[in-house]
Amino acid sequence: MTSAVAPVGPVSLTVPGRTLVLVAGVPGAGKTTLLAGVAPRPGQAVLDSQVYRDVLARLLPPGAPYRHYRPLVHLMHRLAIVWAALLGPATVLIHLPATGAVLRAAVMVLAAVTGRAAHLVWLDVDPADALRGQAERGRVVRTASFARHAWRGARVARRLRSGDRPWGWADVVVLDRPTARRGLILDTGAAVDEHK
Repeated sequence: MTSAVAPVGPVSLTVPGRTLVLVAGVPGAGKTTLLAGVAPRPGQAVLDSQVYRDVLARLLPPGAPYRHYRPLVHLMHRLAIVWAALLGPATVLIHLPATGAVLRAAVMVLAAVTGRAAHLVWLDVDPADALRGQAERGRVVRTASFARHAWRGARVARRLRSGDRPWGWADVVVLDRPTARRGLILDTGAAVDEHK
């Protein structure tokens, strides 16, 4: 079911069994912040490209421009996603802008071939707010690249908010920035087992 979440408390997402949750939206929308607030728990992995960027930044000479090692960050992140989908825990959350249809479809197919249900959490954020988010995190996307993300992201948001759920996704949730800031809670349906 495609849904816009009401502005009350944290967002609760039901993800029973083997799942792959894509948290997507334009750069600066708040994906990293949302994922950072997800409570760690057994049987769950959270994959954010910022981890690989931080690792490489420590290994490379100080002041090395990000553009020089961006492709390596992307490669490491995508390999980690595939590895986690194949051999990782039951619940895998991944961070990708995925404003392009091809990348969203690739994630959905990856979920299907690894026996997982695909869930999409789309952060629908005004481009001006996303640019401020980029400035706050100190990672600003090139102007032309961001313009493409913003254009594609607006189309995706309109489609999802109209109730048009893309084929292959078990659930689609659209969040605005204030709602996303309230946090995300994952319900795996295993709460009873945790006390055994």
